[in-house]
Amino acid sequence: MREPNEHLRLARESTPSADVPGAAMSRQELADRVNAHLFDRTGRLHELDDNYIGKLERGIIRWPQAAYRDALRVILGATSDRDLGFVNTRRLQSAPVAGTVGGDADVKRQEFLRAAFVGVGGLLASPSTLLDLLAPLRPSDAPKRVGRSEIEQVRGAADLLVSWGHSHGGAGVREAANAQLRWFGQLLGAQATPEVRVELHEAVGLLGHATAHMAFDSCAYDDARQIFKFALACSEEVGSWHLRAKVLSSMARQEIWRGEPDLGLTYAELALVRSDRLTATEQAMLHTARARALAKLGRYQDTMRAVGQADEAFAHSDAAGDPPWMAYYDAAQHAGDTGHALFDLTVDGHRTEAAVRLRTAIEGHTAGYVRSRAMSQTKLASLTMAVGDPDEAAGIGMAAVADAGRLHSRRAAMDLAELRAYAGRHAGVPEVAELRDRLTTALAS
Repeated sequence: MREPNEHLRLARESTPSADVPGAAMSRQELADRVNAHLFDRTGRLHELDDNYIGKLERGIIRWPQAAYRDALRVILGATSDRDLGFVNTRRLQSAPVAGTVGGDADVKRQEFLRAAFVGVGGLLASPSTLLDLLAPLRPSDAPKRVGRSEIEQVRGAADLLVSWGHSHGGAGVREAANAQLRWFGQLLGAQATPEVRVELHEAVGLLGHATAHMAFDSCAYDDARQIFKFALACSEEVGSWHLRAKVLSSMARQEIWRGEPDLGLTYAELALVRSDRLTATEQAMLHTARARALAKLGRYQDTMRAVGQADEAFAHSDAAGDPPWMAYYDAAQHAGDTGHALFDLTVDGHRTEAAVRLRTAIEGHTAGYVRSRAMSQTKLASLTMAVGDPDEAAGIGMAAVADAGRLHSRRAAMDLAELRAYAGRHAGVPEVAELRDRLTTALAS
């Protein structure tokens, strides 16, 4: 059995969080700070997440690469790799065996210390041990029967998470979202009337979608994929075609984002199999996802056709007939999504309306949609930097940094890193040089 790396866990839990006053640093916050440190030192974007830190703490990875060890020592205030429990297992193969002065004595001493710290005095040395005192506390019991009031609670939680994601990004409260989903998920086993059961599965599925999207926004792709599947299962269980379309759309967008456009295209087209059951707005959303996948695949004509289908569907959009969670997909969102799709064609040398659509999105997004506006601004700045006037691009980029800098969104940060790469082509332009400095500072923080 692997031995957990208690040194690293204790070092993290002894380090105050910069995001949550009075709390210890979370795994995701440590990963984010390592990524920022590495970007500041190397100019390269790294994608450590809470899953990777968890593998280190569980002892699955005992000897991370040198750059990661250096960053972790700086952030956690350690003087050596051994202070953080990092051991090069290949070197240990030639180390003294048990029974020699350097082997058995250390093992026995560690076992003695572990035993000694079982007593009350040990609590003073381990913040995590204090948390162990809370282990016997049981979570509040879920009700045995579910009615309308419980459904409204689930919907309220989902609405809050969606709103928070739009205005602040998904990285900041992901653990809280996971806890909410676990608790409300228990309701699916409660007694309910057939009508309530349908609404309950749809509400919990929507909460699952919101939680998965927060993981996606944090680039915790494996977690997001798993929770998306849960939300999809909820929709399939009660035949909710509308929720099914929304979940498959988001699954498609995640795969496109992470460089798997063919799989993303499959998800989008799967959602369109019975498009007659969907509203015009939902069809527009899905055709836009198709367009983004096709653009990544370099299929120019198919992309333009998909954008045209999205525009045609959106022209017949009727908000009154849409499910409540589709309220976000307004004219600004449609313009931004299609503009993102056309971006790839434009930088490849094709003439498109990408810039016009992205400007429409920026101007149309309201104050509650900071993330969408920031990402459209960043994309427009990158587009202008690639095929237009670098001075103009620098001005757009400054506005993008101002918005994106207030977000806890790793996707928004990755877009800023892409802008910085495009700006590197015009590093000699003073305004661009200033923008690159601002981008470096924003990414490091």
